[in-house]
Amino acid sequence: MKEQQLLESFNKFNHNSEFLSYSELASGHINDTYLVKGTDGTNYVLQRINHGVFKDVPGLISNKVNVSKHLQSKFSHLPKNEIFRKVLSFIESTNGNFYYIDIEGNYWNLMVFIDNSITFETVSNKEVAYEGGKLIGDFLNLTSDFDAKKLIEVIPKFHDMSFRFSQFEDALKVASEERLEQAKKYIDLVWSLKDEMHIIQRLKESGEIKLRVTHNDTKISNVLFDTNNKGLCVIDTDTVMPGVVHYDFGDAIRTICNSAAEDETDLNKVNFNLEYYNAYTKGFLEKVESALSPIELKYLPLGAKTMIFIMALRFLTDFLNGDTYYKTKYPEHNLDRAKNQFKLIESMSEKMNVL
Repeated sequence: MKEQQLLESFNKFNHNSEFLSYSELASGHINDTYLVKGTDGTNYVLQRINHGVFKDVPGLISNKVNVSKHLQSKFSHLPKNEIFRKVLSFIESTNGNFYYIDIEGNYWNLMVFIDNSITFETVSNKEVAYEGGKLIGDFLNLTSDFDAKKLIEVIPKFHDMSFRFSQFEDALKVASEERLEQAKKYIDLVWSLKDEMHIIQRLKESGEIKLRVTHNDTKISNVLFDTNNKGLCVIDTDTVMPGVVHYDFGDAIRTICNSAAEDETDLNKVNFNLEYYNAYTKGFLEKVESALSPIELKYLPLGAKTMIFIMALRFLTDFLNGDTYYKTKYPEHNLDRAKNQFKLIESMSEKMNVL
């Protein structure tokens, strides 16, 4: 049944191939993604977008297609096969859109697969951190002349600090006495950091920091490398939308520079890796520094602290709400995740001057 469904969806797109076989790509947590081998020797990525999570799928697909076209135009001096290795390439459906809706209301899109490429789930050396920084920096630099207001907000208020604090305050009203007591130390910590954690949002709202095209999910697994561990392409652009540079820089640092897993309970193992921070920042600034204003550059370290904090706040909020958003394996799982992120903030602050 699945193969028939994939075959039908694949054939709704304008490729010069026939469906040969498929395998599931299990890297994402939200969408269903398949590698389809074609009879023309080309491999394709066929993706079903989760319209339960993403409320405006046509808008989402429009975002990523238009940003890809913009990036491709920057590489127009290169042969077509090289462009396809540097930028995601989307294929039109037979009805002229870049998506197909099946009889069950599912949205599908099709991309060209980038062969001879690898991804990393974690960073194990500073060279990979440096290459990752270069690719995300280049993405931001090459899209710096794209009008971000032409993009829809795929996930409204995703990094909006006032919104996240509002959710936190609502959770405090409904939390059990037991959970309030367990989380007291961290609830107090949230309030102590409130003003500092709103600085970037206030700069964004006042227009002092430019609204840009941002990726919004810059973990290292969303950067594609060649077999020599050199950066190739930024992938998984479903969350491309208007934002500020600090979102992308900060989220990358949050995920790259934690010496432990996100839910490690031995907080002695949670340390901020300054070597990876410096390597990532070096690569990042090599590509994008000329496109950033002095105020954007000044607040990059605070952007990292802010993005770590926003995840800590979201984990803590979900714990207080009784674990309604994130999947958990045991009752204190979200609290442990929050503790982990707060320890990362502490370690970062000890090792470098954030402000």
